[in-house]
Amino acid sequence: MFHQLLTPVGDSLTLSFLVAVLPIATVLVLLGVLKRPAWQAALAGLVVGLLIAATLWGMPANLAFASALNGAVFALWPVMWIVINALLLYNVAVESGRFDAFRAWVIRHLPNDRRVVLIAIGFCFGALLEGIAGFGAPVAITASLLIMCGFPALEALVFVLIFNTTPVAFGALGVPVTVLGAVTGLPAKELAAMVGRQLPLMAAFLPFYVIALYGGWRSIRSLWPVLLVAGLSFGLAQFATSNFLDYTLTDVIAALTSLVATILFLQVWRPAADAEFAIVRSSLDTPAPGTTARAVPAWQGWLPWLIVTATVILWTIFKVAVIAQKKIPWPGLDKAVAITLYHDKPYEAVWTFQPLGTGTAILIAALITALLVGLSPADIARCAMRTIRQIWQAVVTVMLIVALAYVMNYSGLAYTLGLAVSSTGHAFVLFSPFLGWIAVFLSGSDTSGNALFGNLQVVAARQLHLNPLLFAATNSSGGVMGKMISPQNIATGVSVTDLKGKEGAVLARTFIHSIVLTLVLVVIVIVQQYVVPGIIPSFIDK
Repeated sequence: MFHQLLTPVGDSLTLSFLVAVLPIATVLVLLGVLKRPAWQAALAGLVVGLLIAATLWGMPANLAFASALNGAVFALWPVMWIVINALLLYNVAVESGRFDAFRAWVIRHLPNDRRVVLIAIGFCFGALLEGIAGFGAPVAITASLLIMCGFPALEALVFVLIFNTTPVAFGALGVPVTVLGAVTGLPAKELAAMVGRQLPLMAAFLPFYVIALYGGWRSIRSLWPVLLVAGLSFGLAQFATSNFLDYTLTDVIAALTSLVATILFLQVWRPAADAEFAIVRSSLDTPAPGTTARAVPAWQGWLPWLIVTATVILWTIFKVAVIAQKKIPWPGLDKAVAITLYHDKPYEAVWTFQPLGTGTAILIAALITALLVGLSPADIARCAMRTIRQIWQAVVTVMLIVALAYVMNYSGLAYTLGLAVSSTGHAFVLFSPFLGWIAVFLSGSDTSGNALFGNLQVVAARQLHLNPLLFAATNSSGGVMGKMISPQNIATGVSVTDLKGKEGAVLARTFIHSIVLTLVLVVIVIVQQYVVPGIIPSFIDK
């Protein structure tokens, strides 16, 4: 059994930290500074990670490559299986004219103002898609709609990436919280309640933040009533559902509440017309690229999204995903590594194969939609081919970046990073959100980020006599702020635009906002730990 090394560089935690961070730095520099395509940055990061793991950290080469392969396969299934089918549904909507109809419905029922559309679609509708699918699919779909409403592609992607944060901790029907409870031994219900006392504050603030970026302070003055309705309705519903109802439905209920509240509010209140942000209506007569014009009633634009929402919720209620599920110990890797930081606990490497997982549910929703809207088998095949052309590069990128995350996990590089952060004494309160941020940047998944550093947060909090529930939840909340700079999320987002190969430009625009919003979370955590500790749910700490 390989025992992870935590301070292999000069027996110094500081030096070991500086070396362990090199794979992450490689990805960030190549993407954000040198503007290289995401797959190249991810590949370079993986090579650096493998070299460091196999030399300085002493990981046997066979284990290093096995961990990389395990990560790549996990990225393909279930992660990209979900994204592929979500984009297939999008292409079915495009091919059948329902995406144009959805755009027409938006224009007809919302003010002729791109800022309002940005809130309703980028924030409210995007949160609904995150609750159902996640893993970057909401970014691709909502960015496409915004582009069709007149947004430049780069702006559309940046704004929806920033919005694709606060729903993430409860995305894919609450899986991140469920995993966090499993790895920390803390009750999932109380963890959900704690996350639900952090992120709603961010949700209420986020529409104001993004509109300030897009339209400046004069747009805040013009739109503050609808920004308040959108953000507050989402935040209150997110708080209520996660604390008093069922946390697995938090995003779906919060997003639907916000979407309905915002649309209804806009029927009785409208901002003053502003020519600078008006949508050029002549462009609405142009069908989406790659499709033929189809005359479709505007209300049918909602059809694909209502079908997928209902399908995924029913899929979850009846636990269809676990039918025929197989847990496959990864050959040569499962329990072949001892986690030194966790008292030499054997590191499991089990790939859970779910042929009927969430991605399959979305595939069935896409096929049901295709049948209901009258697409022929040839039309469906054309949608499938278009999806493959759009997504293959993102698939390669995600497989490489998750492979790097697995190499860092199994070699001990990630645990060196975590130990360094948790060894900073009470300054740990400042760095705790950034642990989750690093994990989600690497893996693209708040679920994976919680599996990696959730327990480390609890261990450090107990050693420092801080509340372990608060800091486990903070790992998840901090992770969502890293979502907007994750190469996985960005690669999926650019897959349906003309920005393929320009992921670095997107990262360069989102990076500073990721840091700023994480620092806002740091302030919230400090207040909750030291000023109003009564806000933390009570629980029996075993």
